Amino acid sequence: MQLLVSVANASEARHAVDGGADLIDAKDPLNGALGAVSRATLEQIHSTVAGQRIVTAALGDASHETALEQLTFEYGRVGVGLVKIGFAGVTDLDRVERLIAAAVRGTRATGHACGVVAVAYADTSGMTSVDSAALVDVAARAQATGVLLDTALKHGPGLRELVAAPRLAAWVASAHRAGLTVALAGKLALEDLSFVADAGADIAGVRGAACEAGRSSRVVAERVIALKSKMYQ
Repeated sequence: MQLLVSVANASEARHAVDGGADLIDAKDPLNGALGAVSRATLEQIHSTVAGQRIVTAALGDASHETALEQLTFEYGRVGVGLVKIGFAGVTDLDRVERLIAAAVRGTRATGHACGVVAVAYADTSGMTSVDSAALVDVAARAQATGVLLDTALKHGPGLRELVAAPRLAAWVASAHRAGLTVALAGKLALEDLSFVADAGADIAGVRGAACEAGRSSRVVAERVIALKSKMYQ
């Protein structure tokens, strides 16, 4: 299992790399679960990592196919390996599939390998965003690279409180059968990493657990080192 650490700027990216994070995720923690950093900030993060790690980028929640295709192209051509797209306010599966397909077109137009990760939220129950179970088939049909199960509300319960271990493992297995890489996130703490590993996930995504005093503070290498050490236990 790999550790993804979400960073807001180049300084945090340096700390994440020094701490041993496997993937460096550009994300604005003050702008929701998938807040996008500016293009300039993404370029700074990518330049700082300088090929040492894969850089990923959160691009927010999608709503318009043409705009999304352009956005994924613009951010993808910076050189990131993955872009993450959510669907807050979208429950129609046909529309979700069209949005993912638009994102895939945008990343492919960059001319380098950049995959699309489709995101479901464990705390919406499929009522205000795409259902996590339904997303697996939709993402596979639209040729996404992977899926992520996260939480939309960062002041609410975390993934471990929202999804029972057997159900989570079954969801991960279904995504793997569909050929998708699986990431799990959502207020994960140090002690939650074994829960994520036991579910069979490929990637554990964190923000707050890598910060000195919560997700709105700064990522520090010492916290990242502790997270990596826990993964090897």
